[in-house]
Amino acid sequence: MSYKGYLIDLDGTIYKGKERIPAGENFIKRLQQKGIPYLLVTNNTTRRPEMIQSMLAEQFQVETSLESIYTATMATVDYMNDMKRGKTAYVIGEAGLKTAIAEAGYQEDTENPAYVVVGLDSQVTYDMLARATLAIAKGALFIGTNPDLNIPTERGLMPGAGSLVALLEAATRVQPVFIGKPNAIIMNKALAILGVDRSEALMVGDNYLTDIMAGIQNDIATLLVTTGFTKPEEVATLPTQPHHVVASLDEWDV
Repeated sequence: MSYKGYLIDLDGTIYKGKERIPAGENFIKRLQQKGIPYLLVTNNTTRRPEMIQSMLAEQFQVETSLESIYTATMATVDYMNDMKRGKTAYVIGEAGLKTAIAEAGYQEDTENPAYVVVGLDSQVTYDMLARATLAIAKGALFIGTNPDLNIPTERGLMPGAGSLVALLEAATRVQPVFIGKPNAIIMNKALAILGVDRSEALMVGDNYLTDIMAGIQNDIATLLVTTGFTKPEEVATLPTQPHHVVASLDEWDV
């Protein structure tokens, strides 16, 4: 079947940590050559879209427009704006997340914020987690940018944002609102940006728990590529099979 638009994961699919995946680079180029619309949908909140665009061009031989990049950070800001609970937030995350939330008009409040937002933060401290715990206990809306427990890197699987969120969930006994894949919040926004009906779109990714479940849970066809998180030997035992599975995106005819 041919698809009219593609939603595509980045880390583990188009590249892996700092390692190139040439088949992923070629995949984007083939879509561009055929004029098929695509949106790069990433749960990574550590980089701004401009940083992702530069990184793709400089490290991974992928030239793409800013409009083709949609991050969990962007989806988080969209969600906060929609909720209209107030313009204060306490954010655990790196520059990409903190800057975007500040630029959207949210002031930092470490005591009684309207939102506690948690993304990946490689410099997280106990004090930061304690502040978040207390703010959530006071009634702040607890937002997890994405549920990824791990991120694939050249060193192996490292702790992801979901691991930090899980710690705070255990400490507060409050369930977070998750924004990133596989949740409907980011997928519905992504489809609207892509401009393709969900019945004609394909979700492409390496992580069964996030990318592929994003498709399965939101009625979007799925293509699992086994270059990152989910290994080839795991495919046979997956509870719901992806629509398509390839070992390399070079195998996929767009």
